[in-house]
Amino acid sequence: MELPQILSGIRNGNLWMGSLDIFLVAFLIHRLLLLARGTRAVQILGGLATLFLALIVSRRLHLDTLHWLLQQILPLGPVAIVILLYPELRHALEEFGPRFWTRSLNIVSKVDTTEMVTEVVRAIEKLSRDKVGALVVFERQFRLDQTIESGTLLNAQVTSSLLLTLFHKGTSLHDGAVIIRKGTIAAAGCLLPLTDRPKVDAEVHTRHKAALGMSENSDAVVLVVSEETGTISLAVNGKLLRGFRSENLRERLNQLLHVTHSDLENVNTGGETSDQRA
Repeated sequence: MELPQILSGIRNGNLWMGSLDIFLVAFLIHRLLLLARGTRAVQILGGLATLFLALIVSRRLHLDTLHWLLQQILPLGPVAIVILLYPELRHALEEFGPRFWTRSLNIVSKVDTTEMVTEVVRAIEKLSRDKVGALVVFERQFRLDQTIESGTLLNAQVTSSLLLTLFHKGTSLHDGAVIIRKGTIAAAGCLLPLTDRPKVDAEVHTRHKAALGMSENSDAVVLVVSEETGTISLAVNGKLLRGFRSENLRERLNQLLHVTHSDLENVNTGGETSDQRA
């Protein structure tokens, strides 16, 4: 392209629009790669890439039978992607919805959670000492209506005594999760989605997989107590943080529940470790 044409393009705005177009595409690819990282989507896409490579190689080497077979399989690729990556695609669409804009614009939602967090921590301390398993989900901007409907509606004030009663092994609701919405216990005995991440540590049991699954499918903060060890953990943004004590747990919960989205990318602090072990 000659200089007069470049200058003409600048005057017409074509160059600027082209640059904006490239930037938006690069940003979109970057966000999709971040969403796919650590999920089975990478493995599935790698398998599809291998099939495309095999198709090219078989044609170059005149492997006619193999080439014909791959030609029959590859047209099914788009359908297979939708079926196999349905959870990841849903998560990606959710990320580019209201959650994306509130996080990008750094919209902060402040709520006075001090008294509620104090009651929760007091109950969690006793549950941890007694090695009683527990799951407490704190709803933030992503509404958990379907999860709440899977349990027993309560709409009760958050107190340590009520939480201890709900997670007592003699009650019918102790195996499910408690959902806290706007400082009240919305429901108990709720069912949470399990993570289907392929590389979850073998020592992570069902309760912790449920905590991870909920944090992957929403912006909720999930508090979990291990029934085997009494370890207190937090699941946030698809990461499991363990080894909390009462003081740093109270501080971390207040931070996460006061600032809804601005700290989501920096949640790997607060516990003794940030791996996926329970």
